[in-house]
Amino acid sequence: MKIVTYNVNGLRSRISQFGSLPKLLDSFDADIICFQETKLRRQELTADLAVADGYESFFSCTRTSDRGRMGYSGVATFCRVKSAFSSTEVALPIAAQEGFTGLVENSHNRKCEARNEIVDDLEDEFAKEELLKVDSEGRCIITDHGHFVLFNLYGPRAECNDDERIQFKLTFFKILQKRWESLLRQGRRIIVVGDLNIAPTAMDCCDAGPDFETNEFRRWFRSILAESGGPFSDIFRTKHPDRREAYTCWPQNTGAEVFNYGTRIDHILCAGSCLHEDHDQQGHNLMTCHVEECDILIQYKRWKPGNTVRCHVCVLCMLPCRWKGGRSIKLEGSDHAPVFTRLLEIPDTSEHSTPALSARYIPMIHGVQQTLVSILTKRQLAEQIRSCEMSGSLSNENITSETCNERVKRSSNDCSISGVSPVESCSSNQESEGLISNRAEHSRGFDGDASCNILVMSGSKQSKSLPRNETMKKARKSQGSQLSLRSFFQRSPNPINNAKDSNSGISMSQTDVLQSGNHSDTSSAVDVQCSVSQQDALNSSTPTQDDHELSSYPLEREKTNAALLEWRRIQQVMQNSIPLCKGHSEPCVARVVKKQGPNFGRRFYVCARAEGPASNPEANCGYFKWAASKSGH
Repeated sequence: MKIVTYNVNGLRSRISQFGSLPKLLDSFDADIICFQETKLRRQELTADLAVADGYESFFSCTRTSDRGRMGYSGVATFCRVKSAFSSTEVALPIAAQEGFTGLVENSHNRKCEARNEIVDDLEDEFAKEELLKVDSEGRCIITDHGHFVLFNLYGPRAECNDDERIQFKLTFFKILQKRWESLLRQGRRIIVVGDLNIAPTAMDCCDAGPDFETNEFRRWFRSILAESGGPFSDIFRTKHPDRREAYTCWPQNTGAEVFNYGTRIDHILCAGSCLHEDHDQQGHNLMTCHVEECDILIQYKRWKPGNTVRCHVCVLCMLPCRWKGGRSIKLEGSDHAPVFTRLLEIPDTSEHSTPALSARYIPMIHGVQQTLVSILTKRQLAEQIRSCEMSGSLSNENITSETCNERVKRSSNDCSISGVSPVESCSSNQESEGLISNRAEHSRGFDGDASCNILVMSGSKQSKSLPRNETMKKARKSQGSQLSLRSFFQRSPNPINNAKDSNSGISMSQTDVLQSGNHSDTSSAVDVQCSVSQQDALNSSTPTQDDHELSSYPLEREKTNAALLEWRRIQQVMQNSIPLCKGHSEPCVARVVKKQGPNFGRRFYVCARAEGPASNPEANCGYFKWAASKSGH
């Protein structure tokens, strides 16, 4: 069994990068794929983002808009299975839960099925509001695979001077650890994957300072590891104890990925006994007996080996651009790299089906299928109405709105008998009746024959009107009056020779507008004649639009050349005002302070090269200089 964890930095972006969700998932060739930072809200989940053939998916989305965090985080677990029902596959979970407090309600508006007695213990120590707040940012999906419980996590990030987020992060991991301890006491095995936003040791960070090891989150992380007497094994570090510069995340705005100047904050942990019967022997546990390998999938990095390393100046504005790795290099992908592990000797589980938390049961996705059925139902109703119209045309009889309504009802009954569910049939009838009532209301003043024909139009755009029905033609012109406004702005193919055609086009448009306002035919004809005579008078004394454009062309070209020369002058002034960095004597890049504080909005200049180790002369030299004034002043 292969498990992959990947901070996608926006699921939409990764799907766009690979072409489709199935292509993205298949690229990992894994049984369980865990995504973090999906940046999706619950109402944004659609089939193309959540459903892929051969996979069952489970989503947790942020439920808060606090401090602009709506749609910010989010996690998703995709399980590759052959069958979603009555399956014995380990990849298909037997239970699933959103969040780890047990208080978050799932899409069926009831308590999660995996609620544990730990919830009662947590409520004794934490307020219910505090527990809900921890789980409100969409940072955890738990799937129970029988032999082990899988935690897909996106750990919160906290700046050193943000006391509120620091406290939130401490509470997050404290509650999480209590949930783990409860499961381990029950004899369960645990696998934890995801972006925890913690680099455990100095070996896992490119710029570890002297106080790096004393960070409270790092100390907590090391306390749960087996080396410190804890229950968990850091699978990557256990398999590669001496590997350095093994990073999974790089700052995307400094080009640090070019010099592999990053951190290892994406982890896979495991705890618990092995699956062997003789598991009491010393050294037998989930890590030693079932983990075959673990590594970083560097092929998913944005920066590819062999790319040219050089600083550059933007060819559009002639100013130094933020580092992108060369003029012809376009970095595509997440600022994280995936991590995978492969497990051995994992037997099948008892027969089970997909848990209720699966995306296949989300109303926004499941409802699309119902809507498609209703659309087909509406088409069938439209066909019945059109046949009603055609039969009336052949028999030279007027079709009243009451007759059409009777046939609509009869056709809806036929649809119900033919296999459409009563709910869908009712919904379709209600929508059809709504359209009928709206059209009928607008058709006051027309005779019964016209009213029936308007109903036919509302049922199907392809319905054809009676050739001898003049009132129907008026109704069609009334409905198309907005489209006919295009003729006011369309240039005639031959404005010199076809001036009369242009005038007639304008007159017809005005006629449409007048008819849509329920004016009489007589008044419309008078206005049309006036419009034509006025337009002829204008054409006799005014040059055509093409003649005017030809006469003004040299003037426009002169203005364009003047603007181009002025823009080049501004570019040169801007270029001369940018300082050169001390390390490379190259133009710096201008940036703006976005962090709240006394310097917010102030501009400054830094070296334009990619961030890297100080020992590398090709990397950023660390030059910094404040600009003369704040941005926008």
